[in-house]
Amino acid sequence: MFKTLYGRLALALFVGYGLMLLFLVQAMDVMFDKRHIPELITQLVFGAVILALVMGMVVFAVLTRRLRELANSVDAFCSSGFSKPVRVGSSNPNGDEIDRLGFAFVEMEKRMIEQLERLQRIDMQRRELLANVSHDLRTPLASMRGYLETLILKEDSLSREEQRHYLEVAAKQTERLSKLVDDLFQLTKFDAREVVINAETFPITELIQDVAQKFGLAADQKDIRIDTDFVESLPAVHADIRLIERVLENLIENALRHCTNGAVVRLSLSLNPAQDRVVVQVTDTGCGIAPEDLPHVFNRYYQAERNYSGAGGGAGLGLAITLRILDLHEADIQVDSQPGVGTTFRFDLPVAA
Repeated sequence: MFKTLYGRLALALFVGYGLMLLFLVQAMDVMFDKRHIPELITQLVFGAVILALVMGMVVFAVLTRRLRELANSVDAFCSSGFSKPVRVGSSNPNGDEIDRLGFAFVEMEKRMIEQLERLQRIDMQRRELLANVSHDLRTPLASMRGYLETLILKEDSLSREEQRHYLEVAAKQTERLSKLVDDLFQLTKFDAREVVINAETFPITELIQDVAQKFGLAADQKDIRIDTDFVESLPAVHADIRLIERVLENLIENALRHCTNGAVVRLSLSLNPAQDRVVVQVTDTGCGIAPEDLPHVFNRYYQAERNYSGAGGGAGLGLAITLRILDLHEADIQVDSQPGVGTTFRFDLPVAA
């Protein structure tokens, strides 16, 4: 009862009127003397007024002291640019109204600082993204422009084979631009939390086979073999088949980009019965990743990753998109790699009930 301001005010009034009652009891001895009645009445009125004033000032001082401290804390927080936390004395979620107000301010303060830091990170990432996107767009545009201008200027002196070669190079750069724009669009949607998973039950073995076949021609052109390693009796999984297909495509593209002629890309599935999850692995015998770069391979536009992926002209967004998709599925992804030996990406999906 006495945790609220109303309860504490009632207690103060109760104590005050109790003191007045004691004063009256002590005055009972002289009340029967008519000569002292006017004097007694005067003393009672004067004492009541003084007591009321004292009690009001005490209660007001107690209330305004904590409110003043809270106001000073708010002013200090505003003066710091909403970036530095300020200590609040009256902060108790189980206290009275002022304590709860102070606790709410502390929580709001934490949330505002977190949001400001997040906005600063987003702004920094946006600046880096614009700078890197400008670089990635400039390279294929310059190449495409050069071949097309050469084709226009030397149209009469070029053979049909040379003209076709120039057009094929320009078309390849156009495809590269289209892939980059699509990755940027997808990554923006993931960062804005606009993607919602549509989970369904599907056989992961069939999806692995379909994706492997899709990259068969690209692998043959680079003399790279794509193997699959799993048993047909694996249970179905529960996930968004469209997004998981995108994950597999990104991982296989990443593996093909960093493999040379004669390399092997292996897609394997295994069951983890202890957790009722199917483990998916994509392993390649490519150039590998340096140990200092492993913690950053999923960061979009990480410079070391760009050097790592530069062999195939990748934009460095595929692994970032992969991480966002698996985060939506509450699934972790691990990477193991040895320079000159190869790389393995591993994640798991829940078995369908």
